[in-house]
Formats: sequence, C-alpha cells, structure tokens
Amino acid sequence: MKANLPDKLYYGIGEVARAFNVNTSLIRFWEKEFDVIQPKKNAKGNRKFTPQDIKNLEFIYHLVKERGFTLEGAKTHLKEEGKKTLHNYDIIRKLESIKLELTKIKNHI
Repeated sequence: MKANLPDKLYYGIGEVARAFNVNTSLIRFWEKEFDVIQPKKNAKGNRKFTPQDIKNLEFIYHLVKERGFTLEGAKTHLKEEGKKTLHNYDIIRKLESIKLELTKIKNHI
C-alpha cells in the first residue's frame, strides 16, 4: 500500500489513518508495538508523523495487512531483515510506480 499524502514535514494521526484507511487506534497500537514508528509529539501530546514514519507504516501495513504476517512475525521480520527488506520494498514500490506510468503511456498510444 502506498499512502497518498502530500509532501510535508509532519502529518497528523488523522491524516495518516485516512491515508491507510484504518482507525487512528490502529496507528497508535502499531506505534506501541513497533519501535521503528516514533512520531514526534507537540506540547499537547498530538502525534506528528515524519515521512520516515509513513514509510515504516507502509511497510508494516504491507507485512500485516497484505502479506498476512502476525504482529510477532512482522516484528521478527523487521529485526532480522530490517534495512535489507525495507530497501527491497522501496525498490518494488518504485518499480510498480514506473510500471503504472508506462501502462498509462501505452494506453494513450
């Protein structure tokens, strides 16, 4: 899943939840469960997610919702394969984006 969010430095939890089509409670739950999600908090305690947090959420969403990993399985996968898997996931996302653009161009010919 690719979160469709505008380019910004910080995103509110409501924006993030809408982008992933999930409840804010799930985002808060994943924040507690996964160390890689560390949003900043303002004086009121409101969470502000960075683009890196969004990227990590996309990967967790992919593992849990799309590939069917359990939370423990996703945590283990992140710890053992961490950066390598995240890097591969980034490459796959970019290739899928390129494929989509090429398909659009092909359909216009």
